[in-house]
Amino acid sequence: MRRFVWRLQRVLDIKVKQEDLKRAELISITEKLILKRTELLGQERILAELLAEIAVMEPKSRIMEQEFFLKCSATNIELIKKLKEKIKELELEQRKKTEEILEIRKARQVLEKLRAKAEQQYRKEQEKLEQKEIDESATVSFVRRMREPQTIKI
Repeated sequence: MRRFVWRLQRVLDIKVKQEDLKRAELISITEKLILKRTELLGQERILAELLAEIAVMEPKSRIMEQEFFLKCSATNIELIKKLKEKIKELELEQRKKTEEILEIRKARQVLEKLRAKAEQQYRKEQEKLEQKEIDESATVSFVRRMREPQTIKI
């Protein structure tokens, strides 16, 4: 039997490669997102620890520390705002990549179903052709036997 060849196989292969590339991009974005979230938690933890330290100080020294904390915390708060903005951007990008992957996956699945149908149709046609050849061979063999002179046994 001849080998099954599907015209759209190249398109299917391209869709699989596209999905793999998009998945790799999604993984990269997710890693960046994790790093930014970790950095954000670290900055928030630093502020919380400093506040906790100031809260347990004596009232006389606390006023000076609070003033220093307020001056220095502005940069940390600005950094936290930037990190939150970057996290939102990365989350949006992550959602877009996920949607792109889902679209490519749907297209790939449709192509795979079409391929399976085409292959099934091909197999049926090949089986019909084989059966036709077997039938023709049997007919030719039968006709040859009938044409041979028959000998009568006495």
